[in-house]
Amino acid sequence: MVVVMAPEATDEQIAHVTDRVEGVGGQAFVSRGVVRTIIGLVGDIESFHGLNLRSMAGVADVHRISDPFKLVSRQHHAERSTVWVGPAGHQVPIGPDTFTFIAGPCAVETAQQTLEAAEMAKAAGATLLRGGAFKPRTSPYAFQGLGVRGLEILSDVRATTGLPIVTEVVDARDVAVVAEHADMLQIGTRNAANFGLLQAVGDAGKPVLLKRGMNATIEEWLMAAEYVAQRGNLDVVLCERGIRTFEPSTRNTLDISAVPVVQGISHLPIIVDPSHAGGRRDLVVPLSRAAIAVGADGVIVDIHPDPETALCDGPQAILGADLRALAQAVRQLPPILGRVDSSAHARTSVTAVSVGV
Repeated sequence: MVVVMAPEATDEQIAHVTDRVEGVGGQAFVSRGVVRTIIGLVGDIESFHGLNLRSMAGVADVHRISDPFKLVSRQHHAERSTVWVGPAGHQVPIGPDTFTFIAGPCAVETAQQTLEAAEMAKAAGATLLRGGAFKPRTSPYAFQGLGVRGLEILSDVRATTGLPIVTEVVDARDVAVVAEHADMLQIGTRNAANFGLLQAVGDAGKPVLLKRGMNATIEEWLMAAEYVAQRGNLDVVLCERGIRTFEPSTRNTLDISAVPVVQGISHLPIIVDPSHAGGRRDLVVPLSRAAIAVGADGVIVDIHPDPETALCDGPQAILGADLRALAQAVRQLPPILGRVDSSAHARTSVTAVSVGV
């Protein structure tokens, strides 16, 4: 069950609702959006009905949600949400009205490499910079990232280029330091079921990019998003990055159908990662075109000034003609589907914003 508070509801009225729910043995999880607050209830539904919650001051509506993911479901929020990413004065939207191009190096290696990749991304039309400071790798002998030094490099590059930063956090103990430097916290496929980490980023107060677990069903993926939302953070963007199947021709199998399926049952934005899906640079542009055509809210792509020397995922990083072709696709195809470049809708006010609920 979900209680939707009125836009003008006070903290005292919200607390009154949670006290009533907890008084009958239930749990109340408060999630705040731009316009209103949602309270997710866990416990005996019949006991909640006896509270007559609709009559309480500050309550706009009460919904009984059949989906196991209550806060991210469209059952109580019919219109799809927009998440705003970036510091006050330069916030970039990810949502149904725009198309957001995110690009950058898979891993931060040096200050020069990261700046060059960021300049390439910006010139191609990217409005957000991706870059990994902490890298969870299958092999313990592979490059694991520069850690805090990588975060400092990303911060310096943001100051130079103006591009807000998306970067991965892999350990709950690192959430605070990553949140200090990043504009958006990424949860990678290997941590999509790391529930302690999901709760920690939910508490961090920053937008979250949640990649689909490589073996996760769509419901399991949305339940992972629910862990973040339940901690009070509705600023979640989903990322389809391919799932593990029996087919060895590509790194993963891009589940392009996941985009419209998710959009039908969740109000959260959803983007596509063609780089990690295909694992080959020659597949990045066609998979990006497919993502745009199917209605994705954006793409996140690996680029590198010298892929042959990349310390992480060089074979899928693009540059040169491939990057120009991708820039052309991102510029020309979204308007056909009624989308505009996210930079055209970037917020310049100094008011902090989040998901409109």
